[in-house]
Amino acid sequence: MRAGYSACAGEYDQDMANVVVLGAGMVGSVIAADLVAGKGTRVSVADRSPESLARAKERCRGRVRTVEADLASRAEVERAIADADLVIGALPSVLGLATLETVAAKGMRYCDISFMPEDFLAVDALARRTGAICVADCGVAPGMSNMLAAWGALKLDEPERIDIMVGGIPRHRHWPFEYKAGFSPGDVLEEYVRPARIVEQGRVVVREALSEPELIDFEGVGTLEVFNTDGLRSLIDTLQVPNMRERTMRYPGHIELMRVFRETGLFSLEPTEVKGVTVRPRDLLAKLLFPKWTYAEGEEDITVMRVIAEGKLDGEPTRLTWDLLDASDPKTGFSSMSRTTAFPCASVARMLLDRTIREPGVHAPEGLVPMRGVLDRVLKDMESRSVAYRARVERFEGSSLPRRTRRTARQVATKKGKR
Repeated sequence: MRAGYSACAGEYDQDMANVVVLGAGMVGSVIAADLVAGKGTRVSVADRSPESLARAKERCRGRVRTVEADLASRAEVERAIADADLVIGALPSVLGLATLETVAAKGMRYCDISFMPEDFLAVDALARRTGAICVADCGVAPGMSNMLAAWGALKLDEPERIDIMVGGIPRHRHWPFEYKAGFSPGDVLEEYVRPARIVEQGRVVVREALSEPELIDFEGVGTLEVFNTDGLRSLIDTLQVPNMRERTMRYPGHIELMRVFRETGLFSLEPTEVKGVTVRPRDLLAKLLFPKWTYAEGEEDITVMRVIAEGKLDGEPTRLTWDLLDASDPKTGFSSMSRTTAFPCASVARMLLDRTIREPGVHAPEGLVPMRGVLDRVLKDMESRSVAYRARVERFEGSSLPRRTRRTARQVATKKGKR
């Protein structure tokens, strides 16, 4: 580890690890705050926005160094990470691949949550050549959803179905949208246009985003609607499960409204001229919409997620289900979406620093599950931060087991079985 200055006492410490967080937004600032709260790390946050950097520093109680940099520039990224022992990527999806390539080319350790549209595993060969150790998609979904899905597939003798449902929504619904955005505006709108890849009977098929709506009841929330989104990502290639899909959850009515916006052309990126002014409809929509989709100070949000793995276990049809219902933390001021996304990334980052994760290459979150102790440690870290994944095991067709056996996700993950 490189030498650095203690963020607490200002004293020189040869054992401090230098961590650079790229992106000072809602999630990046919480990652920084979580890392700086522990021992042995000196944290810097880079962003082009002085306002975002100031908010990040406040969230970290002044214990981080801030760096103003335009991270759309590879040269600026290289400057920002020059002295890093570990880099964290918390940038919008459009910057994800270029940043991953930049870090991998330098042979560095990296953990990323950017939800890039490209195939990040395509950078694996470069990372292996340089000795870089990178983990991508390491948030809540993708991220925790991948790890739980992988554990379910490993636990079952004959996995047949993976079903992931996730959503970040306001605790209280308000007309006209009954929704607010807990992360990057561009990435929210991308969910409504990016074709959704799902796996049916062992074949990858493509469905339109917002398609195949369904109503479900979620304990503690009520009725939600779910729709297809392109959230399986690397799971399509890494898990050998014949039926898999990922869907987004919102309050009822959201699908129809977004379909109207899309049909009107408001999600289009094709420039259009209005009274001599050229504008992209999606840019205009984001400009008008997101002030209304921005959480007010102290407004509560919740994150809901359900991961289902279904198949045969000991010859009997078995369903493993993990549920998450998390709310914003009034004590820290951290939103639920930022907590549930940031904490898995910070947990994996600590394992990159202490060499628990040491194999060069670009890893998807599910690729960490076979590494002994990794999933258990992530779940312990989440529990210690009051983010609890509740699990149940169900047998059907005359199983002798109780219909529902409630456990924590960590208890299921550490139960004797495949590892």
